[in-house]
Amino acid sequence: MDGFHPSPSFCSQGRRKMAPTNVLRCCQRALAWIPVIFIALVVCWSYYAYVVELCIFTIPSTGEKIIYLVVFHLSFIMFVWSYWKTIFTRPANPSKEFCLPKAEKEQYEKEQRPETQQEILKRVASSLPLYTHTAAGAIRYCDRCQVIKPDRCHHCSACDMCVLKMDHHCPWVNNCVGFSNYKFFILFLTYSLVYCLFIAASVLQYFIKFWTSDLPESHAKFHVLFLFFVAAMFCISILSLFTYHLWLVGKNRSTIEAFRAPVFRNGPDKNGFSLGFCKNIAQVFGDQKKYWLLPVFTSQGDGLSFSTPLVTSDPEQPIECLQPDGLAKGAVDSSDEECNPLSESQNHLLGNDYHCEEDHKEIDVLKSDKSEAITISIESES
Repeated sequence: MDGFHPSPSFCSQGRRKMAPTNVLRCCQRALAWIPVIFIALVVCWSYYAYVVELCIFTIPSTGEKIIYLVVFHLSFIMFVWSYWKTIFTRPANPSKEFCLPKAEKEQYEKEQRPETQQEILKRVASSLPLYTHTAAGAIRYCDRCQVIKPDRCHHCSACDMCVLKMDHHCPWVNNCVGFSNYKFFILFLTYSLVYCLFIAASVLQYFIKFWTSDLPESHAKFHVLFLFFVAAMFCISILSLFTYHLWLVGKNRSTIEAFRAPVFRNGPDKNGFSLGFCKNIAQVFGDQKKYWLLPVFTSQGDGLSFSTPLVTSDPEQPIECLQPDGLAKGAVDSSDEECNPLSESQNHLLGNDYHCEEDHKEIDVLKSDKSEAITISIESES
């Protein structure tokens, strides 16, 4: 008997079981667009209410109309542009070098003992730019994607993929926010806040006039009143999220790392990737300040490796060459194996004038009253 040959009835049963799964997955993907469609409808209505009902039918002064329309359209264009880029920029994934070679992959899949599996992973990871591992000291490996996870990379169950420098999965953009679109997400929060603030401020005087009946009753009254309430409500909710993410950028942390510190050779450290405030900002927005406010990709690095003040050696050298004492002091003992100079991407981030700045106080941020739901999908790494 050469092997097991499934009967036609067995195959048909398998197909019937797969069919409901595929249908369910399609339904989930379709339903995931509901928050995005809701935001799009609200934005379209706000455009009509502001441009037509307020500026054309309510504001009497021509000069005031022109000023309001120019500022409104500038903020509207930047808001829609950054929102679009956040939604449709595909999350960056680990490159092929983080996949197990064919021979090691077959050996890993056949091996049942976790200790031996870890030995296989360590051999492959010795040539990869890795500084972090699991809390148990193991190599971070995703069985779902079958890749060794780079530093700051996590598996998103909603997107069903490993995402480089994953921050969180945002239902309002139906996308994972990570290395490839984190700048766009920050700009989306920025311009949505500016958009709502401008609408609320410019509508306020007409809101009061309609409310006190200083203006005659018209079909524009409902739109103006409701426009102010909606703009004020979104402004308050976005402000808290915007402030929190600015704090994360200044600390060079992701939302995941703020809740669970990355584990280095010398233990967990929330500030393990912090290079100082200015360099942290530049890592997200880039070196050229003229592009900071534009939703174009200017982030530093490739998302696969990140500089850390805990180590000064080349991340492409094996982890074993980094001693705990050297990590604690920010240097590698000269008697150990000599490591090559920093790679180009690491030099770009650290610079020759870089000095390690230690934070002596840990700042705890209380996140309360956030209306935007943040879904964080983290696999177990213990």
